[in-house]
Amino acid sequence: MAHPSQLGFQDAASPVMEELIHFHDHALMIVILISTLVLYIMIAMVTTGLTNMYILDSQEVEIIWTILPAAILILIALPSLRILYLMDEVGSPHLTIKAIGHQWYWSYEYTDYKEITFDSYMVPTQDLIPGQFRLLEVDHRMIVPTEAPVRVLVTAEDVIHSWAVPSLGVKMDAVPGRLNQTAFVASRPGVFYGQCSEICGANHSFMPIVVEAVPLKYFQDWSTLMLEDA
Repeated sequence: MAHPSQLGFQDAASPVMEELIHFHDHALMIVILISTLVLYIMIAMVTTGLTNMYILDSQEVEIIWTILPAAILILIALPSLRILYLMDEVGSPHLTIKAIGHQWYWSYEYTDYKEITFDSYMVPTQDLIPGQFRLLEVDHRMIVPTEAPVRVLVTAEDVIHSWAVPSLGVKMDAVPGRLNQTAFVASRPGVFYGQCSEICGANHSFMPIVVEAVPLKYFQDWSTLMLEDA
């Protein structure tokens, strides 16, 4: 859960998000080193009146400033491509959930269970109970088991939406007439919040996403209860 004046990412709740945070730190260190070097060179050029002919006209220096940026780009690109393929890998999911975006709420269909379908609306401010977050709490959470691969099929009924949960490292566009898929593994129990990340109309800010990860036993109890109520 994000908090005021937070500078970094939310705590990772999936292996993919952990990899994304590590890559962010890796790239940020490279940017800091480059910025420091450029700043030092600028200060040295401004404050030093001496010149060196071997630096002003040197094949060796030109080779270095051509090869070095290429090597830095490779150091950034290889981990990036690795994570890109990890995010696109679905494998053999234990559970499949279809998330359908509407103006302005989400519907969830548990395709492995014929009768588990529900709508998820934002809880109005006046109906919140102590401990719930304004503009983020919903009346029906998406329940998933921990440490199990979950596939989410994302689509929309009216306009383009985007199903995003930062703690899980998941963001997928919901396009009408198209079925996109993403996957995640919740590595720990918890409640993870997200919001529609595509401007979709007047109430775009009022269609939050709440994913609650619970141990497998509790998920089985919840699914049994939902089937009995259906």
